[in-house]
Amino acid sequence: MRKLLMTLVAMSIAIGILFANACGSRDTSRTVAFPKDRDIAVATFAGGCFWCVEAGFEKVPGVVEAVSGYTGGQTKDPTYEQVSSGSTGHLESVEVFYDPKRISYEGLLAAFWRMIDPTDAGGQFADRGNQYSTAIFYHDAKQKRAAEQSREALQSSGRFGKPIVTAIRPAGNFYPAENYHQDYYKKNPIRYAFYRNRSGRDQYLEKTWGQDLFLDYSKLSEAGSIPYHKPAVEELHKRLTPLEYEVTQKEATEPPFENKYWDEKRPGIYVDVVSGEPLFSSKDKYDSGTGWPSFTRPLEEGEIVEKRDFKLIYPRTEVRSHYADSHLGHLFDDGPEPTGLRYCINSAALRFIPEDELQQAGYGQYLRLFE
Repeated sequence: MRKLLMTLVAMSIAIGILFANACGSRDTSRTVAFPKDRDIAVATFAGGCFWCVEAGFEKVPGVVEAVSGYTGGQTKDPTYEQVSSGSTGHLESVEVFYDPKRISYEGLLAAFWRMIDPTDAGGQFADRGNQYSTAIFYHDAKQKRAAEQSREALQSSGRFGKPIVTAIRPAGNFYPAENYHQDYYKKNPIRYAFYRNRSGRDQYLEKTWGQDLFLDYSKLSEAGSIPYHKPAVEELHKRLTPLEYEVTQKEATEPPFENKYWDEKRPGIYVDVVSGEPLFSSKDKYDSGTGWPSFTRPLEEGEIVEKRDFKLIYPRTEVRSHYADSHLGHLFDDGPEPTGLRYCINSAALRFIPEDELQQAGYGQYLRLFE
């Protein structure tokens, strides 16, 4: 028994030496090659030790590359030693390059929650300090909305007995970590496996998620995700003005000529003020003389829902948004060519995004309309 104990002690010392050398004298160069394919999208997450988060994302179908690095702080081009000291404000993070045709951003969020403890404000597992805290760094308004909705859904799921504290922050400069940190789980499988087991990460995730820890990624493709959502009533009251709420939720009608967009002439698109789903383009807007924004057609076929409205003596066709089910206005057949239709819409149901803000707001795919 004593011989066995001495052997175990010797092994522990040897492994300790390995770990002492793991982050010691190393090639500190950074020669990361980022994917340049225009069809590849990027997402950024912080989940404690970037070895573990990078390894987790590189197992997700549709992820082309995951790069360990630092972001969120004030120090330019920091080193590992600076970040790990907690003095730079940076978090150990991972930049994820993915194919949106194979995995949606919502799918990445679902995977991320299954890699971390989102209730821990002091670090992650064995790694303590702000530099190991969790965060989602969004690159555009669409990612921000998706992250907020995903976090709200997780909080209301009842899976955690404590509040979700994972931050949602705008993405800033991302600095790749030193080469020896990249693909650490591949280069040093024994050290990585030992660290991960001792950290307690896997034990926590298995206990928290059970069988739900394993995702069916085939159901998380872009085609299978719902990009826009209607928030809860409490959230709607916070986000919307009283008039916006009355129009979209109570089917009220705003005064003609006394609304935001009836005379708006700038190029851009109009989205649902509730969910952000794209509805109309300035290319199809015209002056109907009614005092309300009028369009000859929707921006996307199938995104406008038509219903019969009998609130007046004669029947009308009400139009509503597809995902948020917001009341928008009414449809008439007295419009100009080429459609002969007039979508008469309340400004209070819309949010206008000018052409020069489309990319930043997450609607870059519609820039083609104005080329």
